[in-house]
Order: sequence, then C-alpha cells, then structure tokens
Amino acid sequence: MTSTLPSPLSVLQQHRVLGQLAAAALETLAGEATLTTFADGDLVATPGQLAEQLWLVAQGHARLEDTEQGWQVNLQAGDWVGAGVSSPAVQQQAQLVALQDATLVALPLATLVAASAQAPALASQLGTLPPVVGGPGLERVHNDPAMNLLATPMRSLLKREPIVAPPTATIREVATIMATQRASSVLLIEQDLLFGIVTDRDLRNRVVAQGLDIERPVADIATLAPLTVQARSPAFEALQLMARHNIHHLPVMDGQRILGMVTATDLTEQHSTSAVYLASDIYKQTTITGLAAVSARVKRLQRHLAAADASAYSTGHIVTTITDALTTRLIHLAEAELGPAPVDYVWVAAGSQARSEQTAKSDQDNCLVLDDSYDDAQHGDYFRALSKFVCDGLDACGYVHCPGEMMAMTDQWRQPLSRWRRYFRQWVAQPDPKALMLTCVFFDLRAVHGNTTLLDGLRRQVLAETRGNTLFLAHMVGNALKHRPPLGLFGQIAPTRGGEHSGTIDLKHTGIVPIVDLARVYALAGGLDAVNTHDRLEQAAHAGEVSEDSARDLRDALESLGKIRIAHQARQIERGQPPDNFLRPDELSNVERAHLKSAFGVVQQLQSVLGQRYQGGRF
Repeated sequence: MTSTLPSPLSVLQQHRVLGQLAAAALETLAGEATLTTFADGDLVATPGQLAEQLWLVAQGHARLEDTEQGWQVNLQAGDWVGAGVSSPAVQQQAQLVALQDATLVALPLATLVAASAQAPALASQLGTLPPVVGGPGLERVHNDPAMNLLATPMRSLLKREPIVAPPTATIREVATIMATQRASSVLLIEQDLLFGIVTDRDLRNRVVAQGLDIERPVADIATLAPLTVQARSPAFEALQLMARHNIHHLPVMDGQRILGMVTATDLTEQHSTSAVYLASDIYKQTTITGLAAVSARVKRLQRHLAAADASAYSTGHIVTTITDALTTRLIHLAEAELGPAPVDYVWVAAGSQARSEQTAKSDQDNCLVLDDSYDDAQHGDYFRALSKFVCDGLDACGYVHCPGEMMAMTDQWRQPLSRWRRYFRQWVAQPDPKALMLTCVFFDLRAVHGNTTLLDGLRRQVLAETRGNTLFLAHMVGNALKHRPPLGLFGQIAPTRGGEHSGTIDLKHTGIVPIVDLARVYALAGGLDAVNTHDRLEQAAHAGEVSEDSARDLRDALESLGKIRIAHQARQIERGQPPDNFLRPDELSNVERAHLKSAFGVVQQLQSVLGQRYQGGRF
C-alpha cells in the first residue's frame, strides 16, 4: 500500500520553524515550492546546488555527504539542509542523496530571500542567506563578491605559501606532507621550476585504488606540466579553466615563479554561481537525459551572474564554457557508443559560441574539420553518426538546431581540411550574398575538441587571404551595414513597428550584431587571430585598423548592450518566461535608456566611418 504524498503547504506547516510563520507567508512559500519523490540512492542535489535551494525532508530519509572530506550525516523527516541553514562550505562541497524513497520539498534561494525580508522570524533562522537590495524585477545580492571575483587578480586569493616537494620524493613522503600541512595538493618542483602536481584525488585513484607501492617516486602518479594561471590574471580566468577542463587545483604563477595554489573551493566560497561545479556535474553524466537536466541550470547561472553585476564579457565566457563542457561530454558519450574515431578530426564551434559570447538564449552553430585521410566510403557512416549524436544532444540540452542547418550533422559542414580550404578560398574570391552570409558564421571559429592543429592551419590561411583584400572587405562592409542601430531621424531610439515584436528593441540584431560585424571586418583586414569581439577590438586598435578611442567606445558600447541584454533575460528567467532579445523600452531606467542611446550612437558613427573608407574607394 503506497502512502499519500503530502502537499508542500502541509510540509511547511509541520516544520518546527517554518510552521510558526503567518498563514499568508506559508502560502506564498508553498506556491514557490517543489515537491519531488526520489528513489533510494538518487542524487538530489550536487555540490553547488545546495547553495541554490533549501531542502526539507518530508518523508523517508536522506544523506548529506562530502565525498572529498569523507563525512556524511543522515537526515530524517523534518530536517532541512541547503541555502540559509548550511554553512557556505557545505553548500558548495557537499551533496544530498535520497534514502528509502524519500520525498523532499525544495524552496528556491530567491523565494527565501524575499520571504525573509518580510518575516524577521524566518530571517533569524536563515543565517547564511545573502542580504539583498531591491532592483527592477531582479534582486541584487549586495554582499556577493562575484563581481570582485571576476575583476580581482589571482594573487589576492592566495592564502598560504606553496606546499612543494621534489619529484623524486616517494608517494608516502608526499602523503605525509599533505596530512601534516592539511593540504589537498602538493606542487612538484625541480630546479625552481614547476614539474607537476599531486592531489588527494591522485592518491585515492592512482595509488589506493590501484594498490600502488607507496615507496615509488611521486612523479609516477603526478599530473605533469599542469595548467597554470598568472597572478595578474582576473580570477574568472581560473574559474573558466577549472570549468572547461574539469579540474579543481590551479597553480598560480608570476612568470615562471610559483606563488601558490588556488582550489575550486577558494573560488566557489566567493562565487555563488558555482560554474566549476556545474561543469563538474556535466562530466559526471552518462546519458543525454542527465546532461539535459544539468544544462537546465545554465539559466540560473546567468541570473546569478546578472544579480552579482558581472560584466557581459565575463558572463559570456562563463556561459560559453558550460556549452563547451556539454559539447565535449556529448562527444565522449558518442565515442563510447561508436568507438574511437577512425581518423583525426576537430569539433569546431562557430558563431557566438566561438566568440565566447553566449547567453541563456542560444542556438547551435558548429562544424567538423576532418583529416585529409578521411574517405567517405570508409569513414562517412561513423562521422555522420557522431555528429548527429552530438547535435541532437545539444538540442536536447536547450541549444536548438540551427535554423539554417549550419551544424556538423549537415554533410556540407562536415568535411576534410582540403575541402574547408576550398570553401574559404571561394568565399573570399567570389563574395556573393550567400558567401557573405556564410563568412559571418564560419569566420568566427574556435576548436572545442579534437586535433586543434587542423583548425590552426585553416585559420592562418584565411587570415592571410583576407588581410588587405579590399575588394572582399568592401563586400563584407556592405553586408555589415545591413544591421543598423534603431535610431530615428533625430537620434531617438526607434522601436520596431508591426510584427510579432512590435514596440520592442532587438538587442541582438540591431545592437550587438553590428558591433560584432565591425570587429570582424577589422580583424579580417588586419589578419588578426582573435575571435572574441572585445579582444578583436583591442587587437585592431593596436594594429591601427581602428583608433584607440573608437575601439574603446565600441568596447564600452558592447559591454553596455550586453549587460542590458543579460539583465533583460534574467528578468524573464525570474518570471518563468523563455529568455529572448526583444526589450521594451519601458523596462529601462532613464540611466539605462541613456546608455542604450549612447551605445547605438557610437555604432552608427563607426558604421558610417567604415562605410566611407571601403565603399567610397579610400582603401
């Protein structure tokens, strides 16, 4: 006989603390609550997710555990855990597992924050909630240091001197050092240079699990030539590296000199969005269904970044890193099913993913560059299956199939290197409208997985053929000028008239895309290898393709438009609406409207300058 599931309201009413709230407050909380039943052993919340919701055990039992530290706590009906009640370290490091077909109720962080503002009794019990100040439909976490994390140099996050050992030390000696120093990693140093790194995971997975002799040199189990980050680099670069490569330790360097170590915990203690743990969850998934469930948290990630007032530049890089992780994991799953690839290949991101400028509203643009040893009769079925698996998987994860079919699963965009060379040669030599449209997608390319040298050579060829090619560039400029900022005759913002989005401003196609197009022309004209729009503008200024002042104005305009777009999408996510790029002017404050108008004016002015330069014959 099955037991009847309780309602969220009844669970809240029976809770020893929440049950003391006023009836109206309880009903409001219950309206935002989610009640879910989990089977024995199901993972309820992964590390990082505990910071995003408060979980109440309604029926059965659950276990809170930290697999890194090796502890666990059993919970029963009436217990609570997560946002507001668990310590920040537990929220970021521990996971919650269901026992005995448990039923749990989840309350989102935003709901708790709003309720605490109205109910001092509740606030008194939820001591780890971030205080907020009001915003236009988007609460801003006042003490969330994510913005500092994204701007602060890595040097400032170092907490202790580096813990080091020679690579000739034994595994036993290094394990003793880690135990006495209470450290999760040791750097291996040879002649004052970084040789490798050993972590507690290495000891578990490569020594204990394998029954390895602990008197062997520690170099046998170390990660050699590990990834590093420079002390002057902003901390978000470390966050991005960890998320992209699924690692939890990064040595911090000053040139070749070792300054110390930063761990994922160091970052996530200060960064509420837990991008590292989100990427880590992706690499743990073994099914497309599991990946789709994790990818649903990208919208929440963007919303948290917006609440922390993170820059559009940083947000784009972090959100894109998650897309890269999903793509890579799908490739791993495809290869596990199909077997290893018969010839070398590189999976290449195009469009906004290539530029590291994605938001929660993105489709997919990608292609496959195959080694010239590829033979369709022998290898075609394999790569057709692999590309379809990955593209369909991305679609299931919310990155919808490209409407123009510019994806690796389309035969035309899954070709050997020699064919790709011919494509670009033809597009540059005969820049008809279709060729120009394709260049706007495929001139923005970045390797995601595979043999990256295949793409490196292709990019060098393309830039060599476009640099100083005034006829081709004139056509590119003409194509770019089709996207105009929405400014009227007297410089006023002019929303769209008629159609589905009447009365709105298309922030993407009339705001951001024109800047992307300008930066692309500057990069192709100067043979510059940057792909990100902000980075292209910096390189273009140094190369003399655009003045320093104009490049700075365009970067500022891109940042202003990007932040307005991200905030707009975050408000939609908060309201449960699908994010889009269509903004109604009445959503903006007077200050935001002034910034938007100024950004449009900068774009309009520099479009005019570039048009005169190339279309007026002054090459």
